[in-house]
Amino acid sequence: MGNAPEGAFTNSLGMDMVPVAAGEFVMGSRGEALPESVTPRAHLRHGDVDERPAHRVTLSAGFHLSATEVTNAQYEAFDPSHRELRGKLGFSTGDDEAVVFVTWDQARRFCEWLAEREGLPYRLPTEAEWEHACRAGTATPYWTGAAWPEPYGKNQRRSWYPDPARSSDDEVVELRVGRTPANPWGLFDMHGNVEEWCADWYAPYPVGDRVDPMGPDDGEFRVTRGGSHSTEAYYLRSANRMGALPGERSWYIGFRVALGEPAGRRATPTTGLPLHQRDVAQATRPPAPTPDEPWFAPPLKYVHIPSGSQGPLWSHHNHVPAVVECPNGDLLAAWYSCVEESGRETSVVASRLRLGANGWEPAELMWDAPDRTEESNAFYRADDGTLFQWICLSAAATWGNCVIVQRTSSDNGATWSPGRIITPDHGLRHMPIDGVIQHSSGAIVIPCDAVTGGHGGTALQVSTDGGETWSDPGGKAAGIHAGIVEIDGGRILALGRGDDIDGHMPLSVTDDLGATWEYRASPFPPIRGGQRLALIRLAEGPLFFASFADEIVVPGPDEQMMTASGLFAALSYDEGASWTIARLVSDEGGGEYETTDGATFPMSTTSAEPRGYLTAIQDRGGTIHLLSSRLHYRFNLAWLEERLGRG
Repeated sequence: MGNAPEGAFTNSLGMDMVPVAAGEFVMGSRGEALPESVTPRAHLRHGDVDERPAHRVTLSAGFHLSATEVTNAQYEAFDPSHRELRGKLGFSTGDDEAVVFVTWDQARRFCEWLAEREGLPYRLPTEAEWEHACRAGTATPYWTGAAWPEPYGKNQRRSWYPDPARSSDDEVVELRVGRTPANPWGLFDMHGNVEEWCADWYAPYPVGDRVDPMGPDDGEFRVTRGGSHSTEAYYLRSANRMGALPGERSWYIGFRVALGEPAGRRATPTTGLPLHQRDVAQATRPPAPTPDEPWFAPPLKYVHIPSGSQGPLWSHHNHVPAVVECPNGDLLAAWYSCVEESGRETSVVASRLRLGANGWEPAELMWDAPDRTEESNAFYRADDGTLFQWICLSAAATWGNCVIVQRTSSDNGATWSPGRIITPDHGLRHMPIDGVIQHSSGAIVIPCDAVTGGHGGTALQVSTDGGETWSDPGGKAAGIHAGIVEIDGGRILALGRGDDIDGHMPLSVTDDLGATWEYRASPFPPIRGGQRLALIRLAEGPLFFASFADEIVVPGPDEQMMTASGLFAALSYDEGASWTIARLVSDEGGGEYETTDGATFPMSTTSAEPRGYLTAIQDRGGTIHLLSSRLHYRFNLAWLEERLGRG
């Protein structure tokens, strides 16, 4: 490869290449308070945790950086087929608009193609080079100063696009490059327009000053920088870090090119494995058999996050659990942790209940695409012991533009495969709900919310080849957050929240794996925000259902019916044709317990947990495990049937 010309020059594609001198700067955020004009949200006032520690970086060699992001016309000189993606979802139609819908690997290959074409060492910039160039000698949140310059904005807000229920076509903005003032070093659009792929794998910052940092040797997410249109201005700051799976393609991410031989030094990751991945037993161990007599254990709290945690674990809001029994007999639970459910700060955290232990371990981070919303997740254990996890991953913020990411583990959750996107595009019908089943045909079936609101139904994602490929049959069960179970004749029965029928929770049945559905009213009261039902088939045969009611008649301890409220369980012995209310799911000895976000409630003969997102499994020993948003209930079928004359 030849040497780059000295000074600014224009290359064969018409890119203006700007020289950036070697030098030193402070990378990251010192944690100083940001102006309210940058963010009105208290939890963001001092920057993100991954921006710290601030550290002095020395770049020992200068380089060139393209003055603007790569445009459609420039990229399509390398890949003419990309022209078919112009205008997808309305974005980036013109020759001089930033190219989007490109993966990290496509951006890298473009640089390699350009390097061969010109005989010069083109590449993606390192994260450190990018921040150095963006700051252009400044130490303020933006190169323009402490506050975001409003006139430069392009829909700088939290966007639900393309969800038709929460957005509109006026959120489609043009992405022409170089239309706002350049920074002091002659670089345009360093804050906003589109995010930009960097060369580095994403990792926490190491402690100490660095020379020519390049990130670690491997990872799961590639760094993106600069923020984009349709994003709150907070995420456009010079110090802000984002990341995405290398295979991600969206209308938020493009790239610009650097020129110069890299002089980088790889970082050594300093973070250890989280608790739920340490010292995991690998022998297949069955749990203790459930007692023959009625058995109920006092509820366990499974959400253990220190008060005041400010990321990536948050003490504010922990919700929407999934749970799986590992082949070694451990239980593994995962849920999202955040301040605001639609915010970019969400993360997936997890805890393990080891076989024979008396309590759940403290929660630790499980999976977090930096500055992307992860709204829900689901687990499944295959017959060969492989654990599957599916995560709803947003293109940015909110759950209006998600893909489904699939991960697998063959060692009881000690290690996981890198996340793989299994849906072709961002959009609706991609929010997994725990309660995945394997159909008698062999298909794996994931229930997924079809909409972003409280009404509108549940879609199914179906794989007939063990999770390699997936399809959406196209229909919808009534109600969101639906639980599903296979019933006789290969049919699937679903119960969900919202879309009430005659004042009752809707019940839906499909005989074609979700392409078409029939609907009727169930005998159960409808549920509302902050509540999700659970539905599974028990090994003994009956269907098990758990939900909430403000007022419900249940069998009492004296064989008399009584009026109660809160979390209850029901059973069906005839494939869902009829249901019997079994009892409240309650420790009748009394006491105060915690529900969602730490609110307390009394538990008694007539009072149970009032709300929470439920999920349930039955372990190989016969114990039913029912998790709400904070509590873990354990009991057996004999306890449910105790007051039904079937025990």
